Amino acid sequence: MNRETKREQTRERLLEATRSLIMEKGCDHLTLNDIMDRAGLSKGGIFHHVKSKDDLLIRILEERVEETNRRFNAAKEREQSFEAPFRSIAESLPDLEDPDDAGNRVFVHLLGRSGRPEVRDALRRFYGQTLHLSKQWIVSGQEAGVIPASVDADKSAELFVLLSLGLRVRGALLAGGGNAFDARDFIGLIERWLRPES
Repeated sequence: MNRETKREQTRERLLEATRSLIMEKGCDHLTLNDIMDRAGLSKGGIFHHVKSKDDLLIRILEERVEETNRRFNAAKEREQSFEAPFRSIAESLPDLEDPDDAGNRVFVHLLGRSGRPEVRDALRRFYGQTLHLSKQWIVSGQEAGVIPASVDADKSAELFVLLSLGLRVRGALLAGGGNAFDARDFIGLIERWLRPES
């Protein structure tokens, strides 16, 4: 096994241990020692991959966006249409409302710690990454001719990111549904906004 493969496997073990511990203990009560024990890593091993618990938590958020991007790109390669790539994004949107989703728990936890400069910077990077990928998805659809060129990619991407973050926060604060606007409505809005007129 080469060094990069081993590093990737360790990173995945670390993230999986963190996700499961978030579900068991919550973010506030989770410690790096808990994660080291669950992942089977030494202190040196864990600090080889992350600088702090907050650094590891932000990786949980980033990982979700990266996975959505991988699915989008795979769907785009298979099918140059609106439907397949759009579905790859839409499938993950209901998770934004799930109060038990590890990413949502992390997001709300980190918002509460955003007074710390390193956490604020990490959240800004996450926001920037999400905004960049959202715009990239729209632009690639425009280049393929499946999203109208008249759609403002910057404004659309920002609106979609703002709505997705709002769904995360509301899901964490007001679990239980019954909302006037939910993930299904968000999916419909995106589709109406981006789909070319027939």
